[in-house]
Amino acid sequence: MPTQRLGLIMHGVTGRMGMNQHLIRSIVAIRNQGGVTLSNGDKVMPDPILIGRNAEKIEALAKAHGIARWGTNLEAALANKDDTVFFDAGTTQMRPTLLAQALRAGKHVYCEKPIATTLAEAMEISKVASNSGLKHGAVQDKLFLPGLRKLDMLRRADFFGRMLSVRLEFGYWVFEGDLQPIQRPSWNYRAEDGGGMILDMMCHWRYVLDNLFGKVQSVSCLAATHIPKRWDEAGKEYTATADDAAYATCQLKGHGGEDVVAQLNMSWATRVRRDDLVTFHVDGTHGSAVAGLSDCRAQSRVNTPRPVWNPDVKQTMNFFDQWQEVPDSMVYDNGFKIQWEHFIRHVVEDAPYAWTLPEGAKGVQLVEAALQSHNERRWVDVPELKV
Repeated sequence: MPTQRLGLIMHGVTGRMGMNQHLIRSIVAIRNQGGVTLSNGDKVMPDPILIGRNAEKIEALAKAHGIARWGTNLEAALANKDDTVFFDAGTTQMRPTLLAQALRAGKHVYCEKPIATTLAEAMEISKVASNSGLKHGAVQDKLFLPGLRKLDMLRRADFFGRMLSVRLEFGYWVFEGDLQPIQRPSWNYRAEDGGGMILDMMCHWRYVLDNLFGKVQSVSCLAATHIPKRWDEAGKEYTATADDAAYATCQLKGHGGEDVVAQLNMSWATRVRRDDLVTFHVDGTHGSAVAGLSDCRAQSRVNTPRPVWNPDVKQTMNFFDQWQEVPDSMVYDNGFKIQWEHFIRHVVEDAPYAWTLPEGAKGVQLVEAALQSHNERRWVDVPELKV
């Protein structure tokens, strides 16, 4: 079958997420498998050029993964008409400007989220992209996690009956840096550098809630900076100015029109005692399920046990054993890679694609609503977003 080349400008892939998930586990993996297969059986082979500020780092990364092209001049890369897609995984503050620059150069654009730090910027770049006639997309990787795909299969099979509530638990302990090395970049905890739990994670939860459980209608949120003092990559002490935890409640309108309550606990100052670093517990009239990144366990109405409340007797039931595992019914590929393949097909053969920049703007909308709720200590409505 014929193989078509797709020139791809990859910006900001020296960072943890850009390098590991987008370059190595997505584009390099796609190249190693022989490209992306189109509906007619033809292949598309991405040909990336890596662009960044640090020439030495970019060159080393390119050579380590068999990438022939790299550079530090973004303007020259955008001027090359043989490269038709621009991808950004750099800083959020720079993203709207970079996307606009790429769109003006006639490039299709795909980017990490958040797509901007403010809703006004997110709306503006979404309008520019929508009016350009070019393809555009925002990463919504968690929709492709095996655990959430199994959870969605249960939903589509009407396993839950009328969905009642969702409880999300996310996070782990991020080391302060004095006794043990930090495992997340220090900028994550400085608001002036674009850090913060709400900005980082609420854009994720928006697309997960909307697609799997119900459209977000309103939010009440409390943010916290539990660890006020941290140490950076050089071991220098600094003041944490961004929230490192947030506790939110969202009102949803379920896909069947039912009211659904979602509770979202997210923290980088919590120690894990649950099945995974993130878990989604869904309760419905006919059944419940708990999903992590990979696994999903369910309990139906007819299999629900009858526990007895007796504070004077030690609990004899092992509640974890009472759930049935949803089996792996297919091979689950890397979620980032799956969405990359969707976007490449969208660009090359106009395949349907739902995860556009306006969808990314909805994430920023929930971020701003959550911050407003925290600052004003009240519920905030989340109206339908029209681009």
